[in-house]
Amino acid sequence: MSFESFIALRYLRARSKQTFISVISVISILGVALGVASLIVVLGVMNGFTKDLRDKILGVNAHAITMSVSGPFADFEKTMQTVLQVPGVVGATPFIYSEVMISGSGGVKGLVLRGVDPDTAESVLSIREHMEDGGFVRLKEDGMPGIIIGKELAQRLGAGIGSRVNLLSPSGTRTSTGFTPRVRNLRVVGLFKTGMWEYDSSLGFVSLQSARELLGWEEELVTGLEMTVQDVYRADKVAEDVSAALGGYPFYSRNWMEMNANLFAALKLEKTAMGIILTLIVLVGSFSIVTTLVMLVMEKTRDIAILMSMGATRRQVRRIFMLQGTIIGAVGTCLGFALGLAAAYLLKQYQFIELPKGVYSLDKLPVLIEWIDLLIIGVSAMLLCFVATIYPARQAAGLQPVEALRYE
Repeated sequence: MSFESFIALRYLRARSKQTFISVISVISILGVALGVASLIVVLGVMNGFTKDLRDKILGVNAHAITMSVSGPFADFEKTMQTVLQVPGVVGATPFIYSEVMISGSGGVKGLVLRGVDPDTAESVLSIREHMEDGGFVRLKEDGMPGIIIGKELAQRLGAGIGSRVNLLSPSGTRTSTGFTPRVRNLRVVGLFKTGMWEYDSSLGFVSLQSARELLGWEEELVTGLEMTVQDVYRADKVAEDVSAALGGYPFYSRNWMEMNANLFAALKLEKTAMGIILTLIVLVGSFSIVTTLVMLVMEKTRDIAILMSMGATRRQVRRIFMLQGTIIGAVGTCLGFALGLAAAYLLKQYQFIELPKGVYSLDKLPVLIEWIDLLIIGVSAMLLCFVATIYPARQAAGLQPVEALRYE
């Protein structure tokens, strides 16, 4: 152990007349620890929220879609074969999109209707992982056409597996008595729960044929093609390649990042803002270190003068107090890591915080700890604590031994 480290550790030990300074040291450690723990938990929640939201969005929606500016188009199988040959595309499926009304024994609700191909939908949409009962394959069963709906919607309609529901399409037919909307009877063959209220309460899947019959399409038209790509973060580049392979107009492609750009930009901004705000807690703890060291310098003026008289250099004296502040910061940072990681683990393991349904897009508070965030938090906390030691250490090194001992 070096001379500076030995003196710094001795100064940190409390004696009866230095109890007040020791209390301030403990408060400084707790201030840094609370700031670090808060940063770990909050950034972990923000990371978990972003990842969970992304996974659930990509579970219901594809990584990219291709549509036509002229509306629904036919001969989609040829178009799909061209899309599947684009590098990076690992799956494609046709879809039909519409908004209808759904009714059951429990009431009526607006529904976002998605017509899918039961044979290829599972290769693109990962919503099968959120299925609580049934699946896309049951949309092909003979008899009454089937529909897959969210569990929240099923509870509102008073429906379950095998229940009968009615779909009403706004694109009706004109008769001699006026405009008559199309109504179709369907049987619930699947229930899913993603944890996102918007999807679980207002989304339904039917087969392509059922969607065409409800919308009154006589030809085999589709709204567009959904694609899954090998790397979700290169979906924008793959979407551009798909548009180029299809020859551009009238086809155009969009990716999940583009369609949800505002949402993820807002989440990134919130994470940055929360990080800055909580860093101020660490800053407050570092100011406490300044107070502790300044008071210690005043208390140890005589000791510092004696050390310098015995041959200690100003650099060594400066190092003593910088080491003392750094030790306080290191202990506070380590304690903060222990508290923050423990709290994050408990929050992730037991999910004891539930979010109100209909207010937030998720029903649980997710947590994801990223090592890069831990590294940034640790380095930032230690840097702030080190900077806080500079002024008191310089003041201690600037003492004149003769002046300090004159009245002793």
